[in-house]
This record gives sequence, structure tokens and C-alpha cells, in this order.
Amino acid sequence: MLIERTSVGLDVHARSIVGCAIDERTGELVQRRFGYEPFDAIAWVKALPGPQHVVYEAGPTGFELARQFEASGVSCVVAAPSKLQRPSGERVKTDARDGDHLARLLRLGEVTAVRIPSRAQESACDLVRAREDVRTDLMAARHRLTKLLLRRGLVFDGKTTWSREHDAWIRRHRPDLPGSAAAFDAAYETVAQIAERKHRLDVLIAEAALTDDEFGPVAARLGCLRGISALTAYALAVEIGDWHRFTGNTIGAYLGLVPTEYSSGSSRTQDAITKTGNAHARRLLVESAWHQKKDYRPGAVRHARWATAPMDAVLRGQAGNRRLHSRWQQFTLRKKRSTIAAVAVARELAGWCWSLAVMDG
Repeated sequence: MLIERTSVGLDVHARSIVGCAIDERTGELVQRRFGYEPFDAIAWVKALPGPQHVVYEAGPTGFELARQFEASGVSCVVAAPSKLQRPSGERVKTDARDGDHLARLLRLGEVTAVRIPSRAQESACDLVRAREDVRTDLMAARHRLTKLLLRRGLVFDGKTTWSREHDAWIRRHRPDLPGSAAAFDAAYETVAQIAERKHRLDVLIAEAALTDDEFGPVAARLGCLRGISALTAYALAVEIGDWHRFTGNTIGAYLGLVPTEYSSGSSRTQDAITKTGNAHARRLLVESAWHQKKDYRPGAVRHARWATAPMDAVLRGQAGNRRLHSRWQQFTLRKKRSTIAAVAVARELAGWCWSLAVMDG
């Protein structure tokens, strides 16, 4: 039931805000353009006939504008861009039209809102995503260094790359020519610097997992599952935030781990996974799923993690580990491709993570 008199759609950019307001009683349409100064936009909205309801699309400008609207007493939602209905025949796109479209969808109740995180969750999310960015940078830097050596016909024959043995091998093959030597030094120093930066972030995340009152207990329970380290557990706890929004069946869809489907009449076709939702959490779960393939023999590290979690979480984690390993064995017997099996196990792993996250305590 519509209770707001004025529906306001905002098209928000880094340097401008375009607002479009629709009065429910009179049908009057009002548009206004601002520089990116939230106080001006908030004052304009509050001057409109109330109660007001505001919407804008989630994007790089974040959630601060929504928080300021809520603090000023104006209801504001942030729309999920991928869920917005858009006219297929529309060939003109302007800021004013986008704002008008958002306002009309809000009036009709056709806006799917994203959850606005708390500042504490946003801060923790910044930390884990900074580590993710550094991981990506480190991978790229290592590739540049090894490809520099590969162009000279040098290939490492050891078992483990980026170990002490590999590092010593790399330093032994520093080129002699000045240009190549300078390029080698720059690439090697970049790898060392990024690796040190990644280590610092790892330490900070490990400390946060122990001291964070909001996400630490969830991370401890998630750590009962095999393949989920303290870093992965804390990242999943932060990225998902409120696990009670989902069920064991819907968490996989939120993370984009369910297959796409094209069905009409009696035909039903399923294809690759949707890859919607949180890509970082999805990658972590797929990586963790690979650990379930090995024989299940809990070691000292696993027992140490169980010691920090409640007993009911430990028992639940043990059941999940046995079940997920059994799933891997079934896929192996059916000769499923390992990459497909890993995604299927990751989807079920997401459900086990949910069951641990929503436990009391």
C-alpha cells in the first residue's frame, strides 16, 4: 500500500545529482539538478510534499547519500541496477529520464533494494577487498616476472612455485645485459613489495577475525568447514553481512552459483551459472570447494580451529565436511569435469556456511 505522497528518483554521479519528483496526489512532475552536494539535494527533497520516498541506483558513489537521507528523516532505498526494469524500445538515455524512470518504478513498488551496510561493515569490507586487490596485483606481478624469464627460455622445474627454492632459482637467473637486468630488478622488487603488503593485510584480517565482536563469532563458526581459513571465513562473514536474509536454498542464487535457465512450455534448458551477486564471496567458496576433494583426515590446524568454535558448530562442520567430500566422490565416479564439480560443491558449501552463520552464539 502506497503511503508516501512524493516519490523521488535520483540519478547520482560523482559531480552531479539529478532529481525527479512525482506528487502522488496531483501527478505533478518536478525536476532539479544539483552539484554533488548532498545537503542541497536533501533540502530540496524535504521541501517537497511529504512523506517523501527516495531511490537511487547502487554504484561507485556508495551509500553515504542514503545514510544522510535516513539521518534527516527521509526514507531512502538504494536500488539494485541489475533488477531494474528498463523499456526495451527506449533509445534516449539522459540523467533526467533515468531519474524519472526510478521515481515511477518506486511508485509502483518495482524497485529491488540492496541492503545498506553499517559503517563498521563497510570498513571491514574495505579491508578484505583491499587484500583481494593486492592478491590480484601480486598474481599479475608474478606473471610479468616469470614471463620475462620465459622469454629467455628459462622454466622452473621444481614442485612448488614462489617457494624459497623458486625464489633462489629466480635470483640465480638475473639477466646480464643492462636493459634486461633493469627490467628484472623492477619486476622482482614489485613482487617483493606487493607480497609484503599482502602479508600486512593478512595479519590485520587475522587480528580482526579474533577481535571483531560483530563478524568474529561468525568467522569462527565458518572455520569449522574444511578449506575455509580464518582469512576466508572473515571475508565471507563481512561480504554477506546479514545471513538471516537468506535460506540454505537461496544463498546459492544470491552468490550466482545456480545455473541459468531458459524454459518455455515443456522445454527446459540449463546453462552455465548466473555469476550474479557477490563475485568475491563466490570466488572464495569455489576455491574452498577444491579442498573438499582430498580425503577427509582432520589435522592439527583443523582441530585448532574447532577449539575456538562452539561444539554444535564443530559437529555441524564435521557433518558438512563428510557430506561435501562424499559429493566430490560421487562426481568423480560419474566422471564429471572437475571444474563443474567444484562449482556444484561450492553451491552446497554455501548452504553449509549459511547453516553455521545463522547459529546462535
